[in-house]
Amino acid sequence: MNQEEFKKLEEASALDNVPSEAIYRFPLELVHGIPLMKPIINRWQEVEQFQARPDDLLIATYPKAGTTWMQEIVDLILQDGDLEKAMRAPSHIRFPFMEFVTPTLPSGVEVLTKMPSPRLIKTHLPYQLVPTSFWNQNCKVIYVARNAKDNAVSFYWFDKMNKAQPDPGTWESYVEAFLQGKVGWGSWFDHVIGWWEAKDKHRILYMLYEDIKEDPKREILKVMRFLGKELSEEVLEKVVHHTSFQAMKENPMTNYSTVPSFMFDRATSMFMRKGEVGDWVNHFTDSQSKAYDKVYNEKMRGTGLKFRSLI
Repeated sequence: MNQEEFKKLEEASALDNVPSEAIYRFPLELVHGIPLMKPIINRWQEVEQFQARPDDLLIATYPKAGTTWMQEIVDLILQDGDLEKAMRAPSHIRFPFMEFVTPTLPSGVEVLTKMPSPRLIKTHLPYQLVPTSFWNQNCKVIYVARNAKDNAVSFYWFDKMNKAQPDPGTWESYVEAFLQGKVGWGSWFDHVIGWWEAKDKHRILYMLYEDIKEDPKREILKVMRFLGKELSEEVLEKVVHHTSFQAMKENPMTNYSTVPSFMFDRATSMFMRKGEVGDWVNHFTDSQSKAYDKVYNEKMRGTGLKFRSLI
């Protein structure tokens, strides 16, 4: 897609075109047992019947598990480290959110249907809800998982600042809701395990947030090879630099500063808040942490999937 096409798409999908009265905290309803926001449920058939193309690349995550980070890593790799090209449009334009639905704007499916190939696509759907066309077309998927406690903290603050998300309530009530999977996109446990069990059935690269934080260059190399790209050492270093938390926080094409304030309440929290590993220790009480550990040990037993909560 060239610069002019991106500009037209950006204008059509501009979030500041949404009237403030159209944004409110949408309630959750169930589809196939998974809680999603009501506007998504109302048009679920469009998502379910979405037609993937063989050269689509899907980036899948549980919400607030490093989605935007991986999007920028992928785009900079595909753009050979050229920051100017990667800044051609905000993240949500370069990577349309497949199941996204909000009043007065084209849905994610509508945007993607009109988008020329190759398409870069974002989703938070658990594996079992991903349209089967992705598997029929043998598409590549990059999945990023983040440890449960940090993920819960990040999702909580995002729910507080995003006025379209359900009201998270108090931290105490949110901890329990998250643990029971009664939040948008369902159970963290089911999500990360479902994708983990699917990774050997399809072309899925399963990445861990904590691994990327520990050694960005090592993990970016994995993504580069998965995408079939060869980059010089110099270009690789540029990708590492431009996808650091600080660089992305200062980049208007990745920090969601283009989203109007009536939708994102930045006085409550920034979209890119901390990006740390281990921030959960500043939020979880000892009893909350022990309750999580108990459920974690039960749910994750025998999966072979291991997370680090501190580095």
